[in-house]
Amino acid sequence: MKPKLVVFTGAGISAESGIKTFRDTGGLWEEYKISDVATPQAWEKNKELVLDFYNKRRKQIIEASPNKAHHILVELEKKYDVQIITQNIDDFHERAGSKKVLHLHGEIVKSRSTLDPSLIYSVKNAELKIGDKCEKGSQLRPHIVWFGEMVPMIDQASFLAEKADIFAVVGTSLLVYPAAGLIDYTPSKIDKYLIDPSDVKINGIENLTVIKEKASIGLTILAEKLL
Repeated sequence: MKPKLVVFTGAGISAESGIKTFRDTGGLWEEYKISDVATPQAWEKNKELVLDFYNKRRKQIIEASPNKAHHILVELEKKYDVQIITQNIDDFHERAGSKKVLHLHGEIVKSRSTLDPSLIYSVKNAELKIGDKCEKGSQLRPHIVWFGEMVPMIDQASFLAEKADIFAVVGTSLLVYPAAGLIDYTPSKIDKYLIDPSDVKINGIENLTVIKEKASIGLTILAEKLL
């Protein structure tokens, strides 16, 4: 059996594909308040605005491509059972070829029923509009975990972290909970790596190696070590 390498990725890994996060200056988010486009209350108040915002983000992601960092994680599958847990709503991991990807915060290329959350669909032609309905007749919404909503996949992600033989954090500030707490579920004795160019505050974690580089460089360094 291959050793289990669990990789927890955030916005930093997609930044090199040209995708801005809501914390970046000059990004798509600057035109909007989070409270107006990324909360259940925003959806109830103005569905068209929310759909327009995610249509723009979806188009941006579809036109972009996975970068070197995404492809390195695929290379690591030669020697490891690589399980990716991502905070990102893009599909770059899948497009690069990663086989096991768990999306904590949803997937922008999918929609779901507002009546039955188990009804999930691909978004056709990159646009979701008022009047697009599920098979039960209710309006479709972006398949995204909005601020203030439960994170349904967090228990599964915690279980995966507990089973890791190696754990790597790539491109996340570890500020958004509950996802930021995943590293606390890892076995204390395993090797852990943190790849991020910023000063990420993390305390009390045993066997942690910090690689203060952007995702593509940091993962190149890590792959040389692991392969």
